[in-house]
Amino acid sequence: MNTIMLKAYAKINLGLDVLGKREDGYHEVRMIMQTIRLYDKLNMKKLNKDEIIIKTNLSYLPTNENNLVYRAIQMLKEEFNIKQGIYVELQKHIPVAAGLAGGSSDAAAALTGMNRLFQLKLTTTDLMQRAVKLGADIPYCILVGTALSEGIGEVLTPLAPMPKAYILIAKPPINVSTKYVYENLILDERTNHPDIDGIMEAITSKDLYGVTNRLSNVLESVTIDKYPVIQEIKDTMIEFGAMNALMSGSGPTVFGVFEDLNLAKKAFYQFKVQGKAKQIYLTDIFNRKRG
Repeated sequence: MNTIMLKAYAKINLGLDVLGKREDGYHEVRMIMQTIRLYDKLNMKKLNKDEIIIKTNLSYLPTNENNLVYRAIQMLKEEFNIKQGIYVELQKHIPVAAGLAGGSSDAAAALTGMNRLFQLKLTTTDLMQRAVKLGADIPYCILVGTALSEGIGEVLTPLAPMPKAYILIAKPPINVSTKYVYENLILDERTNHPDIDGIMEAITSKDLYGVTNRLSNVLESVTIDKYPVIQEIKDTMIEFGAMNALMSGSGPTVFGVFEDLNLAKKAFYQFKVQGKAKQIYLTDIFNRKRG
């Protein structure tokens, strides 16, 4: 095998709780992660010359060691003493710096691609153990599906598949610093913590209403305060028929959950007309079968 094409799927957070700050400076989290059918594409090809070349459809993305895809490839090349080079054509569709783990998912796909191209025989667990060295979300992006994420995001427990639903994604024309959000997060007795256990129970019961009624993200207290347009988008999604809407990750992307596809399509076109969001996508839940 000399070439391979992979899809790198985006994620949303059905529930995101922060339990506190650890001594190492990281935050202890408890989250419900869910993959959606919005993805980037990576076309990877072996090269005879020992180099890593990355081409992308977005001119502002780095293509050197500042890119997670580059670092993922470099890590496995060094570990397994691979002297052949790799050419990567990265087609970005997941909004950048949006709380959807686009960069993490691209890195996860690159690790998977290297494993297959060079027949490294690494298991999913092997890949996840290496992935955490690059970023806390990357192990989940290798696992995909519905999962409980704990620790700094690297302790993962696969859950029953999320009930079928349609997901409307809307990213306003702003960028949010994850560092800023966590640095300004106040956790005290007034903090409204998500009902993570309740979300898991609803997922197990295939109760979509039970899931959507509990959608909650503790980081909204920081991000919405600084960027009120996020709340406006949430309210608009619910007005247009979403069962509920929530900011994903540290933002600024908002997702709305719809049970009815026609309602979701109408909401999609309404957002197109209103122009509140810079990037809008209509997709659905993605759950890979686990064997």
